[in-house]
Amino acid sequence: MTEEKKSILIVDDESVVRESLTHWFTEDGYEVEASESAPGALSKLAAREFDLVIADIRMPGMDGLELLEKLRMEQLDTEVIVMTGYASVDTAVRALKAGAFDYITKPFDPDDLSAIVRNAMEKNKLKRENRMLRNQLEESGFVSDLIGQSDAMRRVAEQIETVAGVDSTVLLLGESGTGKELAARAIHRRGARRFQPMVTVHCGALTESLMESELFGHEKGAFTGAQYRKKGKFEAAAGGTVFLDEIGDISLKTQTDLLRVLQEREIVRVGGNQTIKVDFRVVAATNRDLPEMVKEGQFRADLYYRLNVFTIHMPALRDRNGDVALLATHFLEKYSQQMSRKFTGFDRAALDKLNGYHWPGNVRELENMLERAVVIGREPVIRVADISLPAEAPETGDLSIESMEKKHIERVLADLNWNQTRAARALGIDRVTLYHKVRRYGFVKAARA
Repeated sequence: MTEEKKSILIVDDESVVRESLTHWFTEDGYEVEASESAPGALSKLAAREFDLVIADIRMPGMDGLELLEKLRMEQLDTEVIVMTGYASVDTAVRALKAGAFDYITKPFDPDDLSAIVRNAMEKNKLKRENRMLRNQLEESGFVSDLIGQSDAMRRVAEQIETVAGVDSTVLLLGESGTGKELAARAIHRRGARRFQPMVTVHCGALTESLMESELFGHEKGAFTGAQYRKKGKFEAAAGGTVFLDEIGDISLKTQTDLLRVLQEREIVRVGGNQTIKVDFRVVAATNRDLPEMVKEGQFRADLYYRLNVFTIHMPALRDRNGDVALLATHFLEKYSQQMSRKFTGFDRAALDKLNGYHWPGNVRELENMLERAVVIGREPVIRVADISLPAEAPETGDLSIESMEKKHIERVLADLNWNQTRAARALGIDRVTLYHKVRRYGFVKAARA
């Protein structure tokens, strides 16, 4: 397929310049039109789109800089090269600040100008490709990482679509491993801030002092080891989204600092005294009971109300009727590709075993189990012998989420000889988070045994 010719519009009040440039660039294979004035160029640009405009600065009436400013006001992708016979640093600076691709003085070498034009065309091509990708993203619909056809997940999808288009704070609630971070990414990608960064803070993995520096940044010399100025997560988000994971694990002091930032939208770096305005959206997540923590004085009521603007409950996997097989198939395809294995599916007994399990570790546990199954399984199907699941939890006794998490973590640690690095990897959490949970659940002596 022949590539469409790139187009150039020459704008100069001197006919000899228009004719020379038209001749040069037509020979180079471009489609070229010319105009003797800036208003005439605007009329041509209104009728069709050009990839590049080469315009003289000094022209009667509207000059080249005014033409450039009008093009930028219209937000056209067209690149602009300005040229003049009266070179000055001030004019060059004004042109480049106004958005010109480059600046060239008369008389100019045709080869030099041709090289500048090629570079401008390449930039224009990249800008248009980027715009096309953005349009595709906008039309792509719900984020594919959140897999599920159950009524519970359909409700989650509807809630994400509802809240993504506004800037309200979102609080994601649910057990560990239910996909809260995936939901946060879906909210970000579907919102107006999707082309700005999403910055994630794992609150449970940081001490109070580290959390302060991580969120607000620090100045050089603010503390031992602070050898340079560092921007915090709120500054790094720069018009995007800050995802505060495990928000229930932050200290009361950090809660106070966070409340002020959410209210005022400004921060002060650790060791600094300059107030810095910040612009971000907040999505927070926790597996803890925040209202109960408020009653017990462990979580500030005013911060809870500030966070609890729009709440989405991520359902446990055991409550997602029909989604286990769908997710298992997705993870089987994912890890089969990664490991160059050729699995085509599950036998009936294997699927029955997956559907009959209560999944205390939720989707994360299912994914880790499927990864192990792909490692040990014999192609072409996953069989019941390839599925390694712990014994079912008893139907009596303490069936709280915290109790089930404690038993699950203890079981995984025991299976891996209390190797916390391997256990963290199997549980799908970072090692620092596991360390805090080991301390919290009193596994310290067992871990050292």
